[in-house]
Amino acid sequence: MSIVSTQAARHFLGLKGVSAGEITSILDRAVYWEQSPTKVSNQFQGKFVSNLFFENSTRTRFSFELAQKRLGADVLNFSAAESSVQKGESIYDTVRTLESMGIDAGVIRLKPNGVLQELAEKIKIPLINAGDGNNEHPTQALLDFYTMRKQFGAIKGLTVSIIGDILHSRVARSNLWGLIALGAKVQFCAPPSMQAPELAEFAPYISFEEALKADVVMMLRVQLERHDKGIIRSAEEYREQYGLTVERASRMAPHAIIMHPAPVNRNVELDDELVEHEKSKIFTQIAHGVPIRMAVIERALS
Repeated sequence: MSIVSTQAARHFLGLKGVSAGEITSILDRAVYWEQSPTKVSNQFQGKFVSNLFFENSTRTRFSFELAQKRLGADVLNFSAAESSVQKGESIYDTVRTLESMGIDAGVIRLKPNGVLQELAEKIKIPLINAGDGNNEHPTQALLDFYTMRKQFGAIKGLTVSIIGDILHSRVARSNLWGLIALGAKVQFCAPPSMQAPELAEFAPYISFEEALKADVVMMLRVQLERHDKGIIRSAEEYREQYGLTVERASRMAPHAIIMHPAPVNRNVELDDELVEHEKSKIFTQIAHGVPIRMAVIERALS
């Protein structure tokens, strides 16, 4: 199971193997925090949480920081670009050092796969996954589920199309595991070079035309920096074949919604006019990140 419970820690590493009940309890707690009239709680006054970002992500870090400060925790922000990691110190040594100094939890983002799981086996304070390699990004998936549930009332029975670079996407994986647990049908659409064959047994690869018939059309960010070896020839070609254009969006069901983990490459995976279209829930998703992360941090520190 990706959520690890021990006497010393409640790590939150991913959604693979996590029950519908556990996911729902986090979503329900996020409702409380979203509706709370109190801007800042003193619930975790005197607790220290460190944001350990070994990979850049301004939006995710700000969302976590806002959640931590709303819970009353003291926040220590760490950037690998400014740290001794650049001088050769290992990621483990850095996290272990901060643990020794007395932080109560760490929110961690990493490029390499597998390192977070190894850290969780050695570090006693709770670690929360803010994105690790191509593996998982569980709080992004949770805010996606929160958005779907508010829109449709329930997730069970929904059909969700995830379109784009499945191969490199931790968002796709966390959504896949969580949506299956919650009773949704997941289907993928991707260029052959961006498919993850090992996931096909859980979600079929379908045509774009078929993908547009879903209740939720989730576009993934095309990480152009990952494709310097010719996986895609150009942003223009990608948009032509796999982008959600205004014309394609017009063929979606009247009740269907557009989602995207952001930041959006406008006019690549999504036409500019669609980013704030009435069907788009992109900025709604971003807003939901704070109460979701409050619920996850509360769970780790309680």
